[in-house]
Amino acid sequence: MLDRILVINPNSSEGMTRDIDTAIAPLRFADGPKIECLTLAEGPPGIETDADVGTVIDPLCRLVSSLEKDTAAFVNACFSDPGLAEIRAITKRPTFGIAESALVTALAHGQQIGILSILPASVARHPRLIDRLGISERIAGDLSINLGIDELNDSDRTFKRLRLIARQLRREYDADVLVLGCAGMSQYRAQLAHHMEIPVIDPCQAAVGMAITATSIC
Repeated sequence: MLDRILVINPNSSEGMTRDIDTAIAPLRFADGPKIECLTLAEGPPGIETDADVGTVIDPLCRLVSSLEKDTAAFVNACFSDPGLAEIRAITKRPTFGIAESALVTALAHGQQIGILSILPASVARHPRLIDRLGISERIAGDLSINLGIDELNDSDRTFKRLRLIARQLRREYDADVLVLGCAGMSQYRAQLAHHMEIPVIDPCQAAVGMAITATSIC
């Protein structure tokens, strides 16, 4: 029986892969599936544009195909969910995108979802997924913190921006659950949830949680 969940960071940042691994560490447990994180070496340093999304689809599909026989489930750890449909078309293994998983999880934690995105270009991409999921009426707002992926490790600056935009989503848009719109924001989830006093969903944790459930029922 296969018991490995493979979490793929589609950008080439090893630092982000380490952050993802740290975020999902609480989901590892004795007798549970092995959860491994992998960096897509061919990926760009960060996925911030439609062009970045397009460049990783083929290498992601090749990587999944090469590892399918030894993997029980895949997690695509970029909030753009690049190539998610294409990956699902070529593998029999359950495959989870972190954006889709986070939004579905958020539905169970609140009535109105606020999304904290990295850049305006990210905000522009998200309606495609939201429309496909049929949850537009449950999205309170999707606002950018105006920081690129390489800027997220500036902890003071990043948290100040997250806190500012989270407050705006709460007060002006009536969001009662927040979704972090980038895997690189995971290190701030607990602090932001404590500050806001409403649920904050980490997308990598959401997707890995679903993958664990999928491997337990297959």
